[in-house]
Amino acid sequence: QVQLVESGGGLVQAGGSLRLSCAASGSTDSFIVIGWYRQAPGKGRQLVADISSGGRLNYVDSAKGRFTISRDNAKNVVYLQMNSLKPDDTAVYYCNWKKFTGLQVRDYWGQGTQVTVSS
Repeated sequence: QVQLVESGGGLVQAGGSLRLSCAASGSTDSFIVIGWYRQAPGKGRQLVADISSGGRLNYVDSAKGRFTISRDNAKNVVYLQMNSLKPDDTAVYYCNWKKFTGLQVRDYWGQGTQVTVSS
């Protein structure tokens, strides 16, 4: 089991910045990929950025150049630094931990943190 707790969301004006944190606990000894997803009202959950076990970083086009995903191995925390925020970035942001459990791949999710960007 992996427990994930997101924090750092809030209300910010367009052009502002926020740093989201995802604190992980439990069976965090391994992972395939750790990602940040978001879900806007009336829309499906979509990937924003992820980091693989090999350290490869991946961003969706809308996040490139504005968002940075990083991991503090010692603290077991994954961050999403978001700069130059736009109203379209308004969503609930979720942390995802993907790992092998036996021969199966399992997804773990946090409860989400709300990000609201005002124009």
